[in-house]
Amino acid sequence: MNWQLLGLTFVTVFIAEIGDKSQLAAIALGGSSQHPRAVFFGSVAALLLASSIGVLAGGEIAGFLPTKVLKGLAAFGFALMALRLLWVEE
Repeated sequence: MNWQLLGLTFVTVFIAEIGDKSQLAAIALGGSSQHPRAVFFGSVAALLLASSIGVLAGGEIAGFLPTKVLKGLAAFGFALMALRLLWVEE
């Protein structure tokens, strides 16, 4: 097992998930529920499933797209989201 990659992945996902909408939803559900343990296990299962889909899809896509193209597509997608956040009025 590549422990450095495991640690980097953990830190990256942990920081990315702090304060996002799913965490805020879990806080709201946990605070208003009689069964916070069910909210915990439900949110853990959802994050595991979403991460699994991302890893499997990424592995498949990386099989036929060069790494540079894949990184470029990801960068372009993030740039589009940033521009949308800047110019879309609420």
